[in-house]
Amino acid sequence: MRSDARAQSAIEILDIWLSSEQDLDRILTDWGRRSRYAGSGDRRAIADLVYSATRRMRSSAWIAGSDETTVSGRALIHGSVVQAGLEISDVFTGERHAPSPLLETEIAAQRSLDSAPRLVRTDMPEWLAPWVATLSDADLLALRDRANVDLRVNSLKADPVAARQSLATDGIVTEPLPGIVNALRVRDGAHRVHLSTAYLGGLVEIQDAGSQQLALLAKARPGERILDLCAGGGGKALAMAAAAGGRAIIHAYDVSSARLEALPARAQRAGASIEIIDRKTLEKSFGTYDVVFVDAPCSGSGAWRRNPDAKWRLTEARLQSLIAVQSELLEQARKLVQPEGRIIYGTCSIFDAENASQIDQFLKRHPTWSLVDQLHLLPSSGTDGFFGALLSQVVDSR
Repeated sequence: MRSDARAQSAIEILDIWLSSEQDLDRILTDWGRRSRYAGSGDRRAIADLVYSATRRMRSSAWIAGSDETTVSGRALIHGSVVQAGLEISDVFTGERHAPSPLLETEIAAQRSLDSAPRLVRTDMPEWLAPWVATLSDADLLALRDRANVDLRVNSLKADPVAARQSLATDGIVTEPLPGIVNALRVRDGAHRVHLSTAYLGGLVEIQDAGSQQLALLAKARPGERILDLCAGGGGKALAMAAAAGGRAIIHAYDVSSARLEALPARAQRAGASIEIIDRKTLEKSFGTYDVVFVDAPCSGSGAWRRNPDAKWRLTEARLQSLIAVQSELLEQARKLVQPEGRIIYGTCSIFDAENASQIDQFLKRHPTWSLVDQLHLLPSSGTDGFFGALLSQVVDSR
């Protein structure tokens, strides 16, 4: 497909998203199934256009002279083209399968982003103004860009040198990330990672460097009983298994059993032993774990460049509901851990109310607990936004 035809497809996909409640991933998947004429390269390029426009929805709409109430896929691609420094006439060509040329009224409505309010320039929903007031423009602007693809070298099967060599044979160029053990950043060939020998053989897992650092905060050790309480796909459980040299007892639980469906195959591929437990087993396990890892459900704001539509779907009511759930999970973890055990609380959020404030409130409720270590990563650091806290209980030895 020509680049202008790809732009028209992106416009059509964005219009579906703007007029429905469907997830962007699902819309793109359905479009790909319907559009057999589009090759894999076309689908990747169109998805890039769609995600870029979604990350920058407010700024692109502003440039095109629209706002949230009048925005369209055409306006978002118009604004995206301007922000990318491309020639409008090269995209809105009017050729077959391409967008029609901009009307004089569209050209006249075009605005400079320099005059836009802060939340428009940084592409934040208006209601989030008090939630992001203390965050820098650099951190908010970082969420407008495409995320890096990071890999965790599985130390149960390989070291970074061997993993990089294996990836290179499949045309995937990586570099180590200083200060983060076993972390690699993909510089070329990211779309081939999931088909590579290194990935299929369990030498590497796809995991953001921030997520890897959060898992390392647990300081998993051989012989410990570890519970991943909100395991999801199990990425952090796998990371903790590797950190403990495969000699820890690791249980994975999630309220949604469907999220755990892929974990057995992932664990087998990684050479890790992880037991999935159900609610009955969980309820019989109070006070038995050395480590309880709470990867709490959250706004996901630290990862909005990966899931940009989530930023525009989030509501204040939903955020407040998540904050309440996070508090409940911390209380549940406190009951599950042994008296001298550790709780790791983490989110992929940039909002203080989900992060340090949660820990402050927990410590006020339970003064025998203390904060041992803390992780606070913001998007401008080059990773997703992550928060982590390592908590332990002060045991009275008298």
